[in-house]
Amino acid sequence: MLRNDQLDQWDRENFFHPSTHLAQFARGEAPNRIVTGGEGSHITDRDGNRLLDAFAGLYCVNVGYGRQDIADAIAAQASELAYYHAYVGHGTEASIILAKMILDRAPANMSKVYFGLSGSDANETNIKLVWYYNNIRGLPRKKKIISRWRGYHGSGLMTGSLTGLEMFHKKFDLPLEQVIHTEAPYYYRRADVSQSEEQFVQHCVDELEALIAREGADTIAAFIGEPVLGTGGIVPPPPGYWEAIQKVLKKHDILLIADEVVTGFGRLGTMFGSDHYGLEPDLITIAKGLTSAYAPLSGSIVSDRIWKVLEQGTDELGPIGHGWTYSAHPIGAAAGIANLKLLDEMQLIANNRDVGPYLVKSMTEALGDHPNVGEVRGEGMLCAVEYVADKEAREFFDPGKKVGAQIAGELVKEGVIARAMPQGDILGFAPPFCLTRAEADTIVAATVAATRRVLG
Repeated sequence: MLRNDQLDQWDRENFFHPSTHLAQFARGEAPNRIVTGGEGSHITDRDGNRLLDAFAGLYCVNVGYGRQDIADAIAAQASELAYYHAYVGHGTEASIILAKMILDRAPANMSKVYFGLSGSDANETNIKLVWYYNNIRGLPRKKKIISRWRGYHGSGLMTGSLTGLEMFHKKFDLPLEQVIHTEAPYYYRRADVSQSEEQFVQHCVDELEALIAREGADTIAAFIGEPVLGTGGIVPPPPGYWEAIQKVLKKHDILLIADEVVTGFGRLGTMFGSDHYGLEPDLITIAKGLTSAYAPLSGSIVSDRIWKVLEQGTDELGPIGHGWTYSAHPIGAAAGIANLKLLDEMQLIANNRDVGPYLVKSMTEALGDHPNVGEVRGEGMLCAVEYVADKEAREFFDPGKKVGAQIAGELVKEGVIARAMPQGDILGFAPPFCLTRAEADTIVAATVAATRRVLG
């Protein structure tokens, strides 16, 4: 298609894309896509392609594309008051209402919401609050954070350290020394294939207890985890995992940070993943589903337990020394209000409870017996297909073959977008909550066709 603009050239010459092979992209060896519109579960690009976005952007366009109610709320807020800060007691109608709406939906032990812009900055806030909390309690050595291998918690210095994926550490001098990692609850990739799920849960508990013993419980402040591992492979935990882990944390006075950037606001069929798995977190990280990515906004939901100590700290030291210029940005807050209203009005979480399991079941029936499919798994509106070189031997492909990326590329030719997950040949699906059963059938059929073209 001939065009009278230079966007493709300017894209490669000027735009620094995240999570991209920079050299290949700059040389024109890697494709680009300039997205121009979207409606429901589909996006369109400037070449006229209409694609079913089976990853909802980055697990984030939960209510679907083209929701005029949210766009109108953003425009109205920008017209009335585009910005004011939240420092020293200032607020806006939108930020106050949204905080109330969040706490009305959050687990009962939560007290306040601190707003940021991204999941990364929310987790940075969480770590600072944990350190402040223990300093006020007179426990200055209790500062280390336990994360899990394959977890994803952001790309900053501290949050990139919390993330347990190699590409986010390599050559960045990460992880920082305050962060230590333990076993991921990834049953399919267990080292001892003879273990039952119950035995594997006990193995995870034993590994955590051993780590705490080596480091000293008096040096460990918090444990952070996603209710379901996201970027690390879309991995639901085995039954009983979270109950067992929480017993260990309580025994050693270690706080629990539930990173609900992906699972918050309905993706598992409950408002929060904490509800789904019976978590009792001290802090909850929220972002993507808060506004369905119509505007940047994140939050740290603070428990009563933490809040009481924060109040004590400001009585002793004066105003708390933490804040972002764009904390509680009114445009983001207005988008959040409209988004949460749509979730309720369109009964989208109920739709997840129907269509999500249907997608996982249909994918399992279609591909579960394929000789190169090791596992199909999922929870709520999350699904993953893990490809292996030898199913019986559980032998994984050589990473250099990029089998997962090849299948994701073929899937686009079928009109469907999925995500090739890092550290494995894993195809991930996290569609918008408005996905229909017919659209789920389209995703499954396209995945089957793409798999056959690459693997036979």
